Amino acid sequence: MIKLNYKVILFGFIFTFFSSFGQSFFIGLFNSSIREDLNISHGQFGSVYASATLLSSMVLVWFGKKIDELKLLNFSFIVIFFLFISSLFFSFVNSIYLLFLGIFLLRFSGQGLMSHTAATAISRYFEKSRGKALSAIWFGLSCGEFLLPVTIVYLFSLFYWRNIWVGIAFIIILFLPLVAFFTIRNLRLSSREKNNNLLDNQLLNIKNWQRKEVLTDYRFYIISLTMLAMPCIATGVFVYQSFITESKNWGAFVIAKSFMAYSIMSVVTLVISGFLIDKYTSRKFLPLMNLPLLVSLIVLSFFKNPISSYFFLGLLGISNGLANVLGSSTWAEIYGVRYIGGIKALTTAMMVFSTAFGTAIFGFFIDNGFSIEKIGIGCSFYVITSIILIFLFRNTFEPRVIKT
Repeated sequence: MIKLNYKVILFGFIFTFFSSFGQSFFIGLFNSSIREDLNISHGQFGSVYASATLLSSMVLVWFGKKIDELKLLNFSFIVIFFLFISSLFFSFVNSIYLLFLGIFLLRFSGQGLMSHTAATAISRYFEKSRGKALSAIWFGLSCGEFLLPVTIVYLFSLFYWRNIWVGIAFIIILFLPLVAFFTIRNLRLSSREKNNNLLDNQLLNIKNWQRKEVLTDYRFYIISLTMLAMPCIATGVFVYQSFITESKNWGAFVIAKSFMAYSIMSVVTLVISGFLIDKYTSRKFLPLMNLPLLVSLIVLSFFKNPISSYFFLGLLGISNGLANVLGSSTWAEIYGVRYIGGIKALTTAMMVFSTAFGTAIFGFFIDNGFSIEKIGIGCSFYVITSIILIFLFRNTFEPRVIKT
């Protein structure tokens, strides 16, 4: 069982790393090259990005639920094939219509299905060590955020951006099927981490909520408001990183280098939060999740020195680390794991939708002459509202226990 534990974690780690290719921070690196090739504005790119992301979230609600019905290995192979086709297709984008389709495919297969598959597998399989396991797999995305921005900026000096995507596609199809086969081929829907605490198992029989039941629970919407703040705002920052660089008069490499601070702080937070969540539960940490995000927005709004970029993205990384773990473990704690695939499909789709909304809002305000400082202040009000609500309702986030 211990050997299988490590294999499942390795699977999740690699899948979250490869989800980077559909994440906003990665696609945003190609923003300038794509706009130059297609001769489109910031606002046009943002509108296409937002609408394609919105469509991907809708499809994810339906398709993501299939993970509860299919063998995990078979579902993983489907996801890998989607990501391969998406990356290869993106290298051929030569019009705004194909850009829409390309972004839809990348967001659906990369940010959506890759992260959904990894987080659902871990949330279902682990119980006693769920927090630490989720922390471990999200290191994969943090590694991507640490390594890929600087790597891609360097590769731009050697290769045309389309050729980079061709290379990515072939790495995916050659490497990921082997990873899935050798790590999760023996995993079943009923496979669970062994929990030797028999007393806990006997006394805490958590109700397993179906997705339609979750949608009638007011707590779901209060928690979601908090959960969606980070992806909504961070996506706007990542997609329009070139606009921030120009507005602040920072050098071309400032934000790319600052992503290292973002990644490091994400990793540090993941390490600490995983152990603390297993000890105290995710529900205790929900009110703290967006506090670093709020401080990061204050830094963005009131400081212009290039050094502030490191503090801004570093603080963003702390909230990101908390969000990655809490975004999966909280739902499993409150609603059980039997139908967690359907619930995670819904929450992941909502997260993807929030990234579309964030992109559209940022693009709208940028095109209407708002500075990044004013946009940051506006985002702060949303974050403050989410913090107040989660604090007021924090005592209601207990799971429903079925007495036997």
